[in-house]
Amino acid sequence: MIKPVHIIGAGMAGSEAAWQIAQAGVPVVLHEMRPGVGTDAHKTGGFAELVCSNSFRSDDGDQNAVGLLHWEMRAAGSLTMATADKHQVPAGGALAVDRDGFSDEVTRALKTHPLVRVEYDEIATLPSEGWDNVIVATGPLTSPALATTIRNLTGEADLAFFDAIAPIVHRESIDMEKAWYQSRYDKVGPGGNGRDYINCPMDRAQYEAFVQALLDGEKTDFKEWEKTTPYFSGCLPIEVMAESGPETLRHGPMKPRGLTNAHDPMVKAYAVVQLRQDNKLGTLYNMVGFQTKLKYADQVRVFKTIPGLENAEFARLGGLHRNTFLNSPKVLDEQLRLRACSRLRFAGQITGVEGYVESAAMGLMAGRMAAAERLGKVFSVPPATTAHGALINHITGGHIEITDKGSGSFQPMNVNFGLFPPVNAPKRAEGKRLDHSEKAVARKRAYTSRAKTDFAAWLGGNVAIAAE
Repeated sequence: MIKPVHIIGAGMAGSEAAWQIAQAGVPVVLHEMRPGVGTDAHKTGGFAELVCSNSFRSDDGDQNAVGLLHWEMRAAGSLTMATADKHQVPAGGALAVDRDGFSDEVTRALKTHPLVRVEYDEIATLPSEGWDNVIVATGPLTSPALATTIRNLTGEADLAFFDAIAPIVHRESIDMEKAWYQSRYDKVGPGGNGRDYINCPMDRAQYEAFVQALLDGEKTDFKEWEKTTPYFSGCLPIEVMAESGPETLRHGPMKPRGLTNAHDPMVKAYAVVQLRQDNKLGTLYNMVGFQTKLKYADQVRVFKTIPGLENAEFARLGGLHRNTFLNSPKVLDEQLRLRACSRLRFAGQITGVEGYVESAAMGLMAGRMAAAERLGKVFSVPPATTAHGALINHITGGHIEITDKGSGSFQPMNVNFGLFPPVNAPKRAEGKRLDHSEKAVARKRAYTSRAKTDFAAWLGGNVAIAAE
């Protein structure tokens, strides 16, 4: 009889890991503390609950690193991607999902799998020696008791950052006499039609008043021990972005490029707020890039100054939570095992990857690693030329820059081509010189083409590699 692998945490990483292990024929015990023990961000007891955006970001597997990661996960039989594809909602060039439908489906798939047993309990201390193959996938909201156990085991101080949540608005409360439907540059994405975002325009005076209101608004107070915790640069609160300069937002989440006001095409907006569909029914829309630490009353006051949102009704206001992650390059080996206790393997955001898809991808890898170990097989990590390999290389072999205070600078990272080994410069056709944009496209395609070939070979070659 094959002994089970124990997984602590049924979030994105833990759920994917459980699926991969069970699909390999190895039994799993999946431990989840919710709903008995809650967190500051989760609202349900469902598996793989999406607590921030409902977007898995770009689904372009030819020119985008996260789209490539989607491609690799689909090729590897990912439960996350199969479920996301089933529950997608229109989102331009992105893959976004109905968050409740997605979580319900993942929960059902695991609870009905004959090799998965779910136990609702909080694992607050080091698991007993009888658990000889364990995946810790407790995510960025690891319970304080377990975080303390891990810190004591590694001898490392906690590394943490703040992650902010964007508000969600009821669609029927948006004034469509001022707002309009359009994807940037009319781009059609999975399940979309080029009109997948609701756009709210601002002229210069409105924009400048809005930025000032963000700066003046009352912010969430931090506890003393939280005051030195940095933000993750890929998910900065809107007001923190505004602090870096008056034009920052209109060159970031409020950029007007690629958008034409359907109500007045001749007038160019100075800035635009975009809202993206958040559920399959199309009744909820989240404010893109508007993660915030403003207090609730000021969120309502400030966001209702946005044209089209004067009468907005909020299904959820923004919030802030503290994320915890390991100094992975120092404490994990390339099989994602803790050097100080090799029976413990880590997966997901706690390892220092950022994003839903990246977390699930590390769950996929950890699950396959754990299953191979249980079955007495050798597991080879995917090449660093692939998206999965590049992420593993980042979190286990990334450099640790020593500061003048003697501490490392390892930080969470989304998948991006900067993590991949360089590709050869794209060649120009005879008699034709490539301009900058053409070179950029060619280089991205070179990264993804190489990755797909190498990932297919790593899987065993049974993967179609046609261009998306």
